[in-house]
Amino acid sequence: MLKAFLILLAGLSAAPASLAAPAAGVGTCAGKPEQACLFETIWTAAGALPATKQQRLAPLFLDTVRLSPDSALVQTWQARLPGVKPAAPRAANYAEDQARAVIAETGWASFTARARAGGAPFNLGRPEIMAAGVRLAPDAATARRLIDAMFDLAVSGASHSRLEGDFETQDFGHALAELSMQRCDLVAFDRAVALTAAPDGLRYALWRARITGGASALASRIAYNADADDTRHVRQALEGYRPILALGYCNR
Repeated sequence: MLKAFLILLAGLSAAPASLAAPAAGVGTCAGKPEQACLFETIWTAAGALPATKQQRLAPLFLDTVRLSPDSALVQTWQARLPGVKPAAPRAANYAEDQARAVIAETGWASFTARARAGGAPFNLGRPEIMAAGVRLAPDAATARRLIDAMFDLAVSGASHSRLEGDFETQDFGHALAELSMQRCDLVAFDRAVALTAAPDGLRYALWRARITGGASALASRIAYNADADDTRHVRQALEGYRPILALGYCNR
């Protein structure tokens, strides 16, 4: 949102030094090191928020920065944001635990059939449990069968009601988009994102950039859509960029 971005630029001089980011050149990463530029842009976008909300984002921001292999960049941000504690550890992976339990109980032969039927434990979080199954699959053929089943269920909207079906379709779309991004499958990614609740979302644009390359091209979008109240814009930027830092680009 341009208004929020302009408010940010006007107020940067009054912000605490540890939480303010320089505004010069924000919004373009042409000819600049990608990671340094994007982190500058994301943190500047966070500066559009009230100080208390920006401070709450600092642990997630620094945790994302620490994924960078550039130790000098990490040290720079740690110095700029002193005293920020690490983000809270992620909760136990329910979906993976359930997938492992099904595999241990019935083996891979029945996993897909049970998922399609929708009985326990697939009656709660079926897209996520099936996605966990894909990641645990012993071979490419098994993973492919599960992915095909996920797309079938997403398209059919198989559920107990129309409303539930819509929500599950969106959840399948998100889970499949993440899988496709991790597997560097652009065709499947675009198909999956079309099923999500927000196919034009920033997180998906950054995930797509992992496959196609050039996340820095999204700097202007990150900068000029800064929100003066809602943290979701910055969170999506961080969630979108994390896989690029953790896994690298598909074409490199």
